[in-house]
Amino acid sequence: MSNISIIGAGNMARTIGARAIAGGNTVEIMGRDQSKAADLAKALGDGATTGEWGTAPAGDIVIVALLYDGVVPAVAQYGDALAGKVIVDISNPFNPTFDGLAHREQTSIAQEVAKAAPAGASVVKAFNTIFRQVLEKGRPDVFLAGDDAQAKARVEAFIKSLGMRPLDVGGLKMAHWLEGAGVITVGLANHGVGNLDFALGITELPV
Repeated sequence: MSNISIIGAGNMARTIGARAIAGGNTVEIMGRDQSKAADLAKALGDGATTGEWGTAPAGDIVIVALLYDGVVPAVAQYGDALAGKVIVDISNPFNPTFDGLAHREQTSIAQEVAKAAPAGASVVKAFNTIFRQVLEKGRPDVFLAGDDAQAKARVEAFIKSLGMRPLDVGGLKMAHWLEGAGVITVGLANHGVGNLDFALGITELPV
């Protein structure tokens, strides 16, 4: 079991929170709008709690479920309250036409989070290649990237509790390419697949 705090109270916070509780984890919701966060915690049930925005999260794993342009500012605002935490960035920085990334440099939101995070915090990129309805109803592969092996192991254990398979793609610099994979999923949804009811995954040949 993992102790999870979710910064944000939108659709992804609701979906991950519900899966987390179903997997036997504890969940704390932290939203700028305290009443919205409280409503989500009540809807999730099973002991989900509400934390005050900007204060130290109760969870050891802190999932930032915000739109990409709000992720780094939120981490910077929380500051030392995130010391010692595993911060999970799930965002996709799409450009306005959804066929590229919003940042021009070979960086990622997760890498920028690592710059803003306090000493002792670890950053992991995960969940960004999965559409919400697949995360809600399916058992997709979950790609993750990070520099701290222990932090990744904790996130992998959490992913397994959701009934999903974690797949490590390497260090945090690989988060840039995971964000690129997010762009690919949108391209597939608009063209080759034609809907949002799929996720990228790995098929292994039998031994």
